[in-house]
Amino acid sequence: MKKIVVLGPESTGKTDLCRALSDQFASPWIPEYAREYVAGLNRAYTYADVELIARQQRHEQEEANQLYADADYVFFDTDLVITKVWFLHGFNRCPEWLQSALESSEVDLYLLCKPDIPWEYDPVRENPDIREFLYDWYKRELEALHKPFVEIGGLGTARLQNAIAAIQIGKE
Repeated sequence: MKKIVVLGPESTGKTDLCRALSDQFASPWIPEYAREYVAGLNRAYTYADVELIARQQRHEQEEANQLYADADYVFFDTDLVITKVWFLHGFNRCPEWLQSALESSEVDLYLLCKPDIPWEYDPVRENPDIREFLYDWYKRELEALHKPFVEIGGLGTARLQNAIAAIQIGKE
């Protein structure tokens, strides 16, 4: 089983891409836990909330080994790379355990979605004006971790086709 994370700034089509890749490869996908969690809060999120989200993301990746052992792929809508940046951007610090969790994560490929599609409002989105900034930060994090990634851009079906091609190249 190959673990593939779809990563990128807000409103770059991560969830739609995960769903489409799941359908394309007849494989499971794990929705973004942070979206569900933050949407359910009746208050502003805190550092402790983001740490709970991070721990859940870590658990989901570890649990995938048992739950989806027979699948060819498992697609994850975001992971700890985004959460690390969220911690640092929003709180100027992150939990001590996070960096070692990132370094030891067993992700086979990151698909880094470019902010080349229009921003769409959503009640849990908060960064419409810094998508390029965040994209560059995520890219630097992946490079520093020496994680395999492919930048995914394109409008409409081109985005999906670019992601499929990246996965198939990685399969060879």
